[in-house]
Amino acid sequence: MKGVQGLYKLLGVLVAALLLSVGYGGGSVSAQMLMNGAGATFPYPIYSKWFDEYTKVDPSVRFNYQSIGSGGGIRQITERTVDFGASDGPMTDEQLKQAPGELFHIPTVLGAVVATYNLPGDPKLRFTPDLLADIFLGKITKWNDPRISAVNPGVALPNQPIIVVHRSDGSGTTYIWVDYLSKVSKEWEQKVGRGTSVNWPVGLGGKGNEGVSGQVKSTPGAIGYVELAYAIKNNLPAPMVRNQAGKFVQPSIQSTTAAAAGAAKNMPSDFRVSLTNPPGDDAYPIASFTWLLVYKNQPDQAKGQALVKFLWWAIRDGQKYTSDLLYAPLPPQVVKEIEAKLKQITYEGKPLLAAR
Repeated sequence: MKGVQGLYKLLGVLVAALLLSVGYGGGSVSAQMLMNGAGATFPYPIYSKWFDEYTKVDPSVRFNYQSIGSGGGIRQITERTVDFGASDGPMTDEQLKQAPGELFHIPTVLGAVVATYNLPGDPKLRFTPDLLADIFLGKITKWNDPRISAVNPGVALPNQPIIVVHRSDGSGTTYIWVDYLSKVSKEWEQKVGRGTSVNWPVGLGGKGNEGVSGQVKSTPGAIGYVELAYAIKNNLPAPMVRNQAGKFVQPSIQSTTAAAAGAAKNMPSDFRVSLTNPPGDDAYPIASFTWLLVYKNQPDQAKGQALVKFLWWAIRDGQKYTSDLLYAPLPPQVVKEIEAKLKQITYEGKPLLAAR
């Protein structure tokens, strides 16, 4: 009997210790609020960094972000199965109408999309807009095509078939790429158009940046498109592209920032803006904002306050982490406009952001 009593006593001590450890019974550790998000893969590295750093600023909040692609992020925020969504392509008017409340697009950082290829000797190539469009339309089929050679004098190009590789999944990276091709090629715009998924005229599909780069690396003569950060971290070639001003520009943080400068002067109030093919001598032509998608009227006061506080931190203090991860920071004038937008986020009609 005494043994049973002793066992009960021991169990009681263990239960009390467990309760104390999770924040009950007057313990000092309190449960963290979990914020759920889903969407774009493009900004996943910077978002992961931000979520880690922000828990040092506010230990009461932690984030669970599922990197499932822009299409998935739009779907989940529309269905309200997450606290915030993420997309590299702005939602269409039709998509916004399907949401159960007014959704805000909050720009977070800028990034670039680059062509990448697999050729013997890893030559440094240059592309014009029409070359990229016609390669992805299937109209230019050999690497030693006279049009490619004319733009790359002195480069020994092989008599080798061009194998196009594209994303097979719904992707904001695809949206940026085909938005650019639609602007520089009337034929592309008419035959293929824009979208996170399109009916590709030619090519092989790969899921995610990993799938595209894997196909390119394993297929001699292949060409695909990936995010700049992914290309650099994986030692993939990222060629120069001729911009609207007629200059061949190397993709970089600086040339991505230059792409945003022109757009920032005429930023629409909802921030749904395309940065592809922008004016400016130094602008890399295939760049974009990426956005977090949040409801103007938040359904939960505590979560809404946590979300706007995080967003305020991200567009200000969080920008210092962008360059190391090969993203471009938001232009200062855009930050000012986003601050004003964040002050419009409410719970039951009352602003969630304290006066600042």
